[in-house]
Amino acid sequence: METSTQLSSHKARPAATPERLSPVYLAVKRAFDFVASACGLIVLAIPFAIIGLIIKLDDPSGPVFYSQTRIGRNGHEFRMWKFRSMVANADKMVDQLAKQNDTTGAMFKIKDDPRITKIGHVIRKYSLDELPQLYNVLRGDMSLVGPRPPLPREVATYTAYDKQRLCVTPGATGLWQVSGRSDVGFDEMVQLDIEYINSASIAKDVMILFKTVVIVIKPNGAY
Repeated sequence: METSTQLSSHKARPAATPERLSPVYLAVKRAFDFVASACGLIVLAIPFAIIGLIIKLDDPSGPVFYSQTRIGRNGHEFRMWKFRSMVANADKMVDQLAKQNDTTGAMFKIKDDPRITKIGHVIRKYSLDELPQLYNVLRGDMSLVGPRPPLPREVATYTAYDKQRLCVTPGATGLWQVSGRSDVGFDEMVQLDIEYINSASIAKDVMILFKTVVIVIKPNGAY
């Protein structure tokens, strides 16, 4: 339960206003997501095969792809896909590594995570592990740009204020990723997500996508 101090603090922050997003913007955004993700999956077919082969050579015991239940718009659950960058039993090691968490709030990240494989360090640094999410974008579970989809265990600890970031379709990239990513704490991430929701536009989405390409070439706080 939130304390009166937390509630008053939340009242002082701007609230998300998804109702300002026009049907035209949402339709154009979905059309662009569909075409761009379909083209991306076709163009990246060979790189996908190469990355998959390297992952298997680096750690033959596990699969190439890794899927995880995430929470999307309005609490909708879906399977989000990535290239596997950790050992096969990584999820089972979360509790024993909890004290090493390097971020704040309802997120779990370790800078020198012992679960990450050799090739995993490389593909995570350049965000290549995220490429299979183009399939999620094609399906409509995700958009190219939006708040990152959280885990169910993270949402279970959300305050009412935090849950505002779930009022729009989550994204493969977003304002958080181009603003420091793992160097930005949970509270700051929520504020960035609400800022995005309240100012979203085609121009802003294109700007975020452009900055994402720059970050892939010159990584920021990814780990």
